Amino acid sequence: MEGPRPAGKVMPQKDDNMSIEQFIENEVKSNDVVLFMKGTPQFPQCGFSGQVVQILDHVGVGYKGLNVLESPDLRDGIKTYSNWPTIPQLYVKGEFVGGCDIIREMFQAGELHSLFKDNGIPVKESAQV
Repeated sequence: MEGPRPAGKVMPQKDDNMSIEQFIENEVKSNDVVLFMKGTPQFPQCGFSGQVVQILDHVGVGYKGLNVLESPDLRDGIKTYSNWPTIPQLYVKGEFVGGCDIIREMFQAGELHSLFKDNGIPVKESAQV
C-alpha cells in the first residue's frame, strides 16, 4: 500500500512522452522568470542558489524555482540546454541570463533591476543598490 505523497512538491511533473529538453523549454517559455537551483526558494541547498534567491527576493520579482536535486535528468539537462556548466541558472523571458556571479554583478551594477523593468516584469522600486 502506497503512503501519502509529500505535500508542496515543487518539481512539476513532466509528461512521460516529454523529453527533459521539452520540459525545460516549456518551463522557460511559460514563466517570465525561472531559477533552476539546488533546493527551493524557501530552502536553498547551496550557497550560490541561496545568494540568487536573496537577490531576487530583494528586487521583489516573482519567479519560479525548480529544484534540480529532485531530478538527475533535470540537473544534467539544464546544463546541456544552456551550455552552462553550473547551477543556479536564471532565465528571464525565455533567455538565459547567467549564474550566481553574473546575477550578483548585474545586481550590484543596477543592471538586473533594469533587465526586469525593460522586460515588463514588476520590481520593488526601492530595490536598487
